[in-house]
Amino acid sequence: MRKLWSDHVLWTREYIIEAVAGDAGAQATLTRLMKNQEDIGNAIAPFYGTAAGSKLADLLKQHISIAGELVAAAKAGDNAKVTNADMRWHQNASDIASFLSGANPNWSRDALLSMLNTHLSLTTQEATTRIQNRFGDSIGLFDRIFNQAMEMADALSSGISRQFPDKA
Repeated sequence: MRKLWSDHVLWTREYIIEAVAGDAGAQATLTRLMKNQEDIGNAIAPFYGTAAGSKLADLLKQHISIAGELVAAAKAGDNAKVTNADMRWHQNASDIASFLSGANPNWSRDALLSMLNTHLSLTTQEATTRIQNRFGDSIGLFDRIFNQAMEMADALSSGISRQFPDKA
């Protein structure tokens, strides 16, 4: 989980940097980031089944798609689109928390939602600092994002270990 969530935040950061800068590599980075969502789904499939892995990957791909819309809208200064994307992004986080907590009784929906909302908040702040050319702040935020992602990864791993002590 740590490797997968490290990749998630690293490729997200790379995409934000490239998308904000208008870099031609942004699409290739987005493709790699979407692959990471499949990897996360595949990681839970041995425990919860292929359908559950696919469902999580789909929810996470929606998470990334909405994040891309949010970055584009923020870069363009379109506050109405930012507000709409942010609302959908938080609904997606709620959907992810509900899905995961339904799969594993060791994952509290409220705890998962809190972690996911923290992730969204930090990522929004990171994108904002890039758009505003506040590069030092962006680096500091990424340190927080990375540490928080490791906490999420550990919480997910711990829940799987408790639910499947013979498999984990």
